[in-house]
Amino acid sequence: SDGGSVQVEIQDAAGKPIEGFALADAVQISGDSIEQTVSWASGADVSKLAGQPIRLRFSLRSADLYSLRFVNEVSP
Repeated sequence: SDGGSVQVEIQDAAGKPIEGFALADAVQISGDSIEQTVSWASGADVSKLAGQPIRLRFSLRSADLYSLRFVNEVSP
């Protein structure tokens, strides 16, 4: 309600930001919603990371995180 936002960074297992998925690349999510898609400057496709151990870093400003899930969407 006061202009909060969330950003997500994807890191490798050692905690180093993965190129294209760093916090600086993350699109800010804002608004009061229970379903938002995380994306970065290059888009939301994380399929190239499948099978790799990753870490997620959340940056919240005046925001709450209720839950998260990964969805495997196949484009036609």
